[in-house]
Amino acid sequence: MSKPIGKIDEAFLETFIASRCGKDRPEILVKPGFGRDVSLIALPGRQVMALTSDPLSLIPGLGLEESAWLSVHLMANDMATTGFAPQYGQFVLNLPASFSREDFNRYWEYIHSFCRKIGLAITGGHTGFIEGQHSTIAGGGTFISILPEDRALTATKARAGDVLLVSKSAAISSAAILAMSFPETTQNKLGKEIYQQACASFYDTSSLQDALLAVGEEGDASVTAMHDVTEGGLLGAIYELTKAAGCGVLLHKEQLPVGPVQAAVCGLFELDPLQSIGAGSMIIACKESGAAAVQSRLESAGIPCTQVGKLTSAEDGTYLQQGDRKEPLVYQQTDPYWAAYLNAYNLGKK
Repeated sequence: MSKPIGKIDEAFLETFIASRCGKDRPEILVKPGFGRDVSLIALPGRQVMALTSDPLSLIPGLGLEESAWLSVHLMANDMATTGFAPQYGQFVLNLPASFSREDFNRYWEYIHSFCRKIGLAITGGHTGFIEGQHSTIAGGGTFISILPEDRALTATKARAGDVLLVSKSAAISSAAILAMSFPETTQNKLGKEIYQQACASFYDTSSLQDALLAVGEEGDASVTAMHDVTEGGLLGAIYELTKAAGCGVLLHKEQLPVGPVQAAVCGLFELDPLQSIGAGSMIIACKESGAAAVQSRLESAGIPCTQVGKLTSAEDGTYLQQGDRKEPLVYQQTDPYWAAYLNAYNLGKK
């Protein structure tokens, strides 16, 4: 029986990996776990070190600039869930032997430029060229920040009674990458305007600004937790947040934001936008009294922010309500994006 494509499942992570993480050190405040974007380590002076790691991208069909953007910003999105930008970065690059020095120089120039723009210093890593390396995963990286302990957020801090806000739209990255990867198909079926808007939305896959605006410059205490949307889409990210926080949730399906461009592209490739990779959207848990102020800060910067439901006690369960019908929110182990992309490729779509 083949393993599913994508991240390992919740049960295996919690029952096997989480209990086998080397030495148990008391200064680790937030350990690895399902739905946790960052780990926190206590430092002297009431500070913490936040760490997050992710794969690096090298996707020929997208281009060097776009690949570098994903490499930097998908990790930055994770760190942004603390309420702060990343400060330091380690990059481990295992590149194809056929990758030219000229292309490497361009790729690294983009990495450098994107890091500098978000205030991140590259502090080390490893770069090598590997024979037989043909994956779009070019290695991995780790981002690190030193933060005040009392202001560093994690998904574990959300509480029952918090409302859930969602920035932008579901399936931003799915729609953008599919349109860019299959331009003829997208333009022929949806028209040039939708295609261009989908391509332009690629650079909306950063949710760093969303998170920083959510907490504000002084640190809005009404914001309790954040979680960025990746595999499993909007519904998967909300489910992960509830599990990390030990909560339940009641979501209102008609309030979950799906932009017209994302809906059109996902429909073309037979994808549910609510369950497809959605980098660029941030889930924000906050006290109900502070929700309007959070939404106002984001919307003043041109970032849509929608209230979609409320966290409940774990005993109340996780539910998705549509009209009068309420159904359990079930976590989908495999993101359908991968199969949709492969199917389009195998069918020769261009």
